Parts: sequence; structure tokens; C-alpha cells
Amino acid sequence: MIEMKAMALDDLDTLQAMSIETFKDTFGADNSAEAMDAFLTSAYSLEQLHDELVNPESFFYFAMQNKSIVGYVKLNIGDAQTEAQGSDALEIQKIYVLPAYKRQGIGSDLIQQVLVIATKKHKSKVWLGVWERNFPALAFYKQCGFEQVGAHVFELGDEQQTDYLMQKVLDNKNK
Repeated sequence: MIEMKAMALDDLDTLQAMSIETFKDTFGADNSAEAMDAFLTSAYSLEQLHDELVNPESFFYFAMQNKSIVGYVKLNIGDAQTEAQGSDALEIQKIYVLPAYKRQGIGSDLIQQVLVIATKKHKSKVWLGVWERNFPALAFYKQCGFEQVGAHVFELGDEQQTDYLMQKVLDNKNK
């Protein structure tokens, strides 16, 4: 089982390096170099990551295994959500596992821990956006109990792509 470690401002350089590595690994082969460069420069600048990290409605966690960082998640509530989903929702905006640690159950562990966090924050649903062409991720989230509830446009550089919005309703009756 992995552990979740909340990030702090002194983790910015590590967060930036991981963000770029995992995003390129996940999407680089399917997108133009120009679009990737434009997105990475904007979305993962130190200034942008700093602003996101200090937002009180966003939460960054490293996924730790044997004291090594193996991935990370970014969660949003309230107005930090990238789509208005209500005060009872928690968004998983980013969930990435480093390439060397993929296919070891870390993603499943992260999802389970995010569901616990959502319950502790008294949220009744968890949602995320998944690129329509990321078939492994779509299958993974369906296996985790998420269902497609909509779609939105994701801009990668000057390219517009479709993300499916997927949601899991939580059973918090016994919490």
C-alpha cells in the first residue's frame, strides 16, 4: 500500500519535474511536439504550480512507496474545480504514476485513498476528466466504479481535445 504525503512549497521543483515527466509519458506519443511544449510551458511553470499549491481548495499529495515518490495526485474542491460540480464534489484533476512504477497497483491504491479523503471532506461524489483517446485510463476508471456523465474541451497548446467527465458516487451512509 502506498502512503500519501501532502506537498509543501519546497516541493515545487520535484512537482514540476514529475508533472512534466508523467504528462509526456502519458500523452507525448499521441500529440504534436508543439502542442506538448506549449502546454507544458504554461501548465507546469513554477509560477502556475505555486499558485495551485497555495490555493486552499486544492490539495497535492505525493504517492510514497518505501520512502520513494512513485506518483502524485492533485485534488480540487469548491471553486478550484475545473468544472462546476457542486460543493458536494471532489475533483481528481491530476493522478499520475511515474513510468517505472506503472502496472503495480499504485493507481488503484491512489484511487482508494482519494475516496477516503473525499469521505473525510464530506463529499458525495468524486469526478475527473479523461481524454477520450486514453483507452487504458478509461477502462481503469470504469473498473474503479466511475461512470461517464459528460464531456468537456481540454486545450493542449492550440489543439482542442475532448475529455470525458467520469464520476463515482460515494456511499457515505455509514461514515
